[in-house]
Amino acid sequence: MQNPVYSPSARQVCLLLTVGFLAVGEALYLRYLAIEHAPVPLACQAGHVSWLCSTFRLVIVLYNHGVFGWVALIAALLNLVRPSIVLISVALAASGFGLVLHNAGLAGLAVALVILSLARPAPAPE
Repeated sequence: MQNPVYSPSARQVCLLLTVGFLAVGEALYLRYLAIEHAPVPLACQAGHVSWLCSTFRLVIVLYNHGVFGWVALIAALLNLVRPSIVLISVALAASGFGLVLHNAGLAGLAVALVILSLARPAPAPE
């Protein structure tokens, strides 16, 4: 008898959709209404203190070091070894940020690994 493949339940799929849409939505908001919107970077560089400037600075630092892509890739690799809804969620959220915020190489590879992990056999029950 063949082992069943790992597939999330309906509730887990709803959670993954929510995580994915929220991550991509937040990344789009940060990119187009903070990073690429000229008044925001100018105000932040002039010393304006707000949550948007703090988030702007954090995202720029994380982007410069490719953190979104690396986190997505590491979570996807770990998920490939041992499937888990938490690892899929982390990989999906980090991939969403990576694809929108120009860490597309590693984030795209992570998405491919997450898809590949759905084709592997389910882990044996403990």
